[in-house]
Order: sequence, then C-alpha cells, then structure tokens
Amino acid sequence: MTVGILGGGQLGRMLALAGYPLGERSVLLDPSDSACAGHVAPLIIADWADERALCDLADRSDVVTFEFENVPGKSLSYLQNHARVAPPARALEVAQDRLHEKQLFERLGIQTGPFAPASSRDELLEAVQKIGLPAVIKTRRFGYDGKGQALVRNDRDVQNAWDKLGSLPLIVEAFVPFAFELSAIVARNWQGDVARYPLIENIHRAGILRESRPASPKITEELTEQAARATDRLLKELDYVGVLTIEFFVTEQGLLANECAPRVHNSGHYSIEGALTSQFENHMRAVLGAPLGDTSCHVRSAMLNCIGQMPDRDELAAIPGVCIHDYAKSPKPGRKVGHVTVLAENIEELQDRLSRARAIVENATDT
Repeated sequence: MTVGILGGGQLGRMLALAGYPLGERSVLLDPSDSACAGHVAPLIIADWADERALCDLADRSDVVTFEFENVPGKSLSYLQNHARVAPPARALEVAQDRLHEKQLFERLGIQTGPFAPASSRDELLEAVQKIGLPAVIKTRRFGYDGKGQALVRNDRDVQNAWDKLGSLPLIVEAFVPFAFELSAIVARNWQGDVARYPLIENIHRAGILRESRPASPKITEELTEQAARATDRLLKELDYVGVLTIEFFVTEQGLLANECAPRVHNSGHYSIEGALTSQFENHMRAVLGAPLGDTSCHVRSAMLNCIGQMPDRDELAAIPGVCIHDYAKSPKPGRKVGHVTVLAENIEELQDRLSRARAIVENATDT
C-alpha cells in the first residue's frame, strides 16, 4: 500500500522511512524542490492549491496524511473528496488556530491557562488588562518554534508586540509559572484502538525544543492519568486517526494544556531507537488501519535537537549509545537540521552519555 504525505520536511522523511520495513511505500507533495523527504521517497513538487497535483497524490495513494500544521485546510478538504484522509481535516483546522484550539480544550474540560482574543489594538489592550501581566501575545495562526509570539511584561512590551504582530489576529495568554513542560503522544487507528507513549519531559530555549526525556523521574502516575484523560477526550471529539500530541505545562494545580499537534511530534523522535515501535511506524500503522505496535521503552533514552547546523559526527559517534539523525538540510539559524538519540541501560550511564553529547551539540548550535 502507499501513503500520500502532504509536506516533505524531516517528519515526512521519517514517516516514509518507517513505512519501508512494513512493505509500505510513500509519495510526498511539497512546493519546494529541495524538500529533504524527497531524498527517500517520490516527491510531487507543486503548490498546495494545485488541484491537479492533489489529484495525482490521491490517485497514487491508498490513504493521505500530513506532516505539519501549515498545510492549507482547503487542500486537505479537497483531498477528502478524492481519497481517504487521516487525521481528519477538522483536527488540522483546530490546531491551525490557537483560539479555536483553546476554546475546544475549554469545552472538553481540558484545563488551560486564561486566554483572550484580540483583532485590534484596542482589543489587545482590553485583553491584556483582562489577563494581566506578564502575558504571552501570539498570532492565532502560523506560529511555531517561538515564531509569532512575544512575552510582554509592561506597556512598552505590549506596544512593541502590536507593532510586530498586530497585522494578524492575536490571542493573549496568561504567562504560566510552571515546573516543567511535557508532551503526551498517542496513536489511534481506524478501529478505535489507542496506544500511548510514556509522557516526555521537554526542555525549550528561545522557543525551540532542545531536549526530550521520556519516562522522566519527574513524571508521576497522577500526571500520566491526567494526560490520558485529556488525550482521550480529544481523540473522541475529533474522531481521530493517527498520532496526536498534546503539550502541557506542569503546575501546582496539575496539568495545563498548551497546544496540540495533529501529527508525529519532535519530542517523540527518541522512539525510533528508544521504543519498541516508533511514533512514525505507529502513525503509518494507524492511518493504514493496521494493529498498533508496542510503545514501551526497552532502554533508557533521551533526544537532543541539532539547531542551525549539524555537530561533529565523529565526536558524537565516539560516544557509546549515540544515534545520529542528519536530515540533510542546509544550515540556517534556528532550523532543526537533525537530532541525536542517546541510549543507555541505566540512568547513571544515560546522564553521562547525555552530558557528553549535549556539549558537542550545543557547541555547534547557533542560538
């Protein structure tokens, strides 16, 4: 069978690679002729709105999925009339608008921080007054890796944020004092079976994920149960098929949902080597209607993102238990160009190897 993938970035690349051991093929559509997934699977180079190209993708695919949220909703809706699509278009539409996302969380009883919309300067000032300072002002759409948002602590910051972001609809969110951040990754197939990965502790810097640690000692059974209830509500509401991620803040009051991603997620990259079935394989299984694989961790692991440029491979390769993933993307400030998974048999060994790998990765990082 063949899976069509909208988007040709590193997530599409890893999805295609996960399909090959299963005997599945992939075909991708992306506007860029340099999309890195084109190195491993056939690539249709066309604009997202090109109906002829979308039909070509549908004709060559048994099911169509997507690798990131910025695929136009109209393209996915068009495809739904010509192919089997998963996750559903509604999941993409919700994730593309932070206000709609937060409103859905609220309606489903998934706790989130205070928020308010703003479509004009006056509305922004009213929203900030309502939410209070400090706050985070974000564009409702097209923001990722810290882009399209600003932390504001005073009136001058608010004005600067309006000057920078005010051309687009905004949402004002309360700044949440949190102990740490985590992500919950689940997979659901057409039959309604659900597989859950261990909760993952995430470390960000400058709005970009730097490090992920599955099954962290900080994660309690209570947090795991709270996250499971939230993901179950979202899966059911969206009639979801595929891998879904919810990012949470861990606070004194429990979990607060930050955002969801209707796709495989950066924090789950450890699962390629660290879990019995990777998130990428389980996404392929889910959208094809196959039984889901075991999500258990069979080894201690952690993941480091490579930002801007790849670190020295020989130095990394000299560390036992290090797995290098180079996306074959050109260096660029702030760009995720690869990741490193660190494996070990016990926590002490993991900490030692992780510390050594982190030093090498950060030495090459531009931010």
